[in-house]
Amino acid sequence: MDETNVTKRKIDSEKNRSLETTETELEFKQNKATSVALQKEVGLISGISLIVGTMIGSGIFISPSSVLTNTGAVGPCLIIWAACGVLATMGALCYADLGTMIPQSGGEYSYLLEAFGPIPAFLYSWMSIIVAKPSSFAIISLSFATYAAAPFYPGCDPPEIAKKCLAAVAIILITLVNSLSVKLASYLQNFLTAAKLLIIAVIVVAGIVLIAQGNTHSFKNSFDGAQTSFGSIGLAFYNGLWAYDGWNQLNFITEELKNPYRDLPLSIIIGIPLVTVCYILVNVAYFTAMTPTELTQSSAVAVTFGDRVLTPVSWIVPLFVVFSTFGAANGSCFTAGRLTLVTAREGHMIKLLSYINIKRLTPAPALLFNGILAIIYIIPADINTLINYFSFASWIFYGLTIFSSIVMRFTRKSLRRPVKVPIIFPVIVTIVAVYLVLAPIIDAPEWAYLYCALFIVGGLIIYVLFIYFHFSWIHKIMRPITMHLQLLMEVGPEETEK
Repeated sequence: MDETNVTKRKIDSEKNRSLETTETELEFKQNKATSVALQKEVGLISGISLIVGTMIGSGIFISPSSVLTNTGAVGPCLIIWAACGVLATMGALCYADLGTMIPQSGGEYSYLLEAFGPIPAFLYSWMSIIVAKPSSFAIISLSFATYAAAPFYPGCDPPEIAKKCLAAVAIILITLVNSLSVKLASYLQNFLTAAKLLIIAVIVVAGIVLIAQGNTHSFKNSFDGAQTSFGSIGLAFYNGLWAYDGWNQLNFITEELKNPYRDLPLSIIIGIPLVTVCYILVNVAYFTAMTPTELTQSSAVAVTFGDRVLTPVSWIVPLFVVFSTFGAANGSCFTAGRLTLVTAREGHMIKLLSYINIKRLTPAPALLFNGILAIIYIIPADINTLINYFSFASWIFYGLTIFSSIVMRFTRKSLRRPVKVPIIFPVIVTIVAVYLVLAPIIDAPEWAYLYCALFIVGGLIIYVLFIYFHFSWIHKIMRPITMHLQLLMEVGPEETEK
C-alpha cells in the first residue's frame, strides 16, 4: 500500500509539473504574440520634436553661405529659404495624405510598393538603406564631430582623424541608445530639440537687438547682383533643402504613432512652419552681424556670429551646435531603422533585419546595420560629394513618391483617405522635384550624378538575382548565420496579436 501511495504521489507530482510547464509555455507564447511588436509610444509632442529635431541639424549652421553664393544677393537668399520651407510643408502634407491612407512604417517604400509594385519600391530601399540613410547619418555625425572638436584646436581646423574617430563614437552611442529603448530615444530627442531651439532663440534675439541698433546695412539694395540662372537657383535649393531635410521622417514611424490620423498632419503643420520661421530669422540675424561677402567666406557661420555678437559667452554657440547635430543624427538613426525593418519584412533585404529585440521591442538589427554602414561612409574625406549624392538621389524618389499620390487617386479609389490634400500640392511638388533633379545636370554636368544614377539602376541586378528568381542556395547559406545572430542579439520575428 505504501509503495502504491508513493507511486501515485509521484505520478500526481509529475502531472502538476507538466501542467505548470504547459501553462508557462502558453503564457510565454501569449505574451510573445501580444508584445513582440513595435509599440504605439510616439505622441504629438514627440512627433513635433522628431520633425524639428531631425530638420534642425547642421544645415542652418553650414548652408547659409552656400545658398547666398548661389543666389548672389540677400533678397533672393531669404526668398529661397522661405520657398524651401513652403516646398517642405507641401511635400510633408502630401506624405501625410499617403501616411494616413497607408498607415505603415517605412515611408516611401510602403507608398511606392502600393502604387507601382515591388521594383520601384526595392530601388528606393536599395538607394536609401545602402546610400542615403547611412551617408546622411555619417555627414551629420561628421558635422557634430567638427564642432565638438573645435574648442580643443583653437586657431586651426581639427585633424581629420580626430573628427572621424569622434563621429564614429557618436554613431555607436546613438545606435546603442536607439537599440535599447524607444522611449529613451524619444526623451533624448525631446531634450536635444529643446537645447537646439534655445540656441536658435539666442541667435534670433541677438539679431533683433542688432536690427534695433540700426545694423541693417546688408538689407539695402538687397537684390543687387542676384543670380537667376536655371542651374544656380537649383543649386541654391539643393543647399537650402539639405537644411530642411527630415520633413518626411515622421512617416517612417506611422505604426508607432499613438493617433496617426491626428498626430501626423498636426506634427507637420506645427513642426515645419516653426522650422521655416526659425531659419528665416536666423539668416536675418546673420546678415545683421556680417556683410554678404563675409558670410560667404565663413565655413562656420554660427561660430563667426557668436564671436562677433556674443563675445563674453561665444563658447555656447559651438556647444549648442553640438547638441543640434547630435539630435539630428539621433532622429536620422531612429527613422532609418524603421525603413530597413519594413523593407526586410517584405523580403527585399535579409530576413534578420526584420527582427526586433524580444525584450526591448526595438529594431536592433536594422539599427546596427545602419550604424555600421554610417561608420564605413565616414572613411571618405569628400563630404560634399556625399551631400550631392544624397540630394540628387533623394529628390528622384521624393518626386516619384509624391507622384504616386496622384496615381493612386485614380488607381486606388477605394482606399480610405483621412487626410486628403488638394491635388495641386502633389502636382507642384512633383514638378519642382523634376526641376531639382535636372538643374545640376544641365548647369554643371558631373560624372558623380551619372555614377549615382547607375548605382540606383544597378539595384535591378540585385532584385533580379536575389529576389525575383529567389535562389534557394542563398537562403540555405543565410539560415545558420541568421540563427546564430538571432540567438546572440536576442531578436525574433515580429508577431502581433491574432
